[in-house]
Amino acid sequence: MKKILVLCTGNSCRSQIAHGYLKHFANGKAEVYSAGVETHGVNPKAVTVMASDGIDISAHTSNNINEYQDVDFDYVITVCDNAKERCPFFPSSAQKFHYNFPDPAKAQGTEEEVMDQFIKVRNMIKTYCRDFIKTNNLG
Repeated sequence: MKKILVLCTGNSCRSQIAHGYLKHFANGKAEVYSAGVETHGVNPKAVTVMASDGIDISAHTSNNINEYQDVDFDYVITVCDNAKERCPFFPSSAQKFHYNFPDPAKAQGTEEEVMDQFIKVRNMIKTYCRDFIKTNNLG
């Protein structure tokens, strides 16, 4: 079974959303992990916005990349420029992918405006993850 790691800065929003969608679209045909170069805890708004699309990530934890040094990943996806720049060297033959999604946790405005930004980013990540699974024949 193929192993996918999604990396972000704090493993709180974008990587958690991608983790949820990759797992959903892979439908049991890939193991999905997510981590950060730091850990910030899972953002409650990420949990809410995923639940509104039928994906439950409420049991996810915020993990540090160092926890997975011994896992031989097939794919490593960085979802923000900071993680790509700070990503430690993996002694593996993992294929590396990168897409710099906007950080919804930095959204400002009313609660509605902030949630709109979370939904916008969630939808971008959803499309990316669906395409990634399809392109790599993992679903």
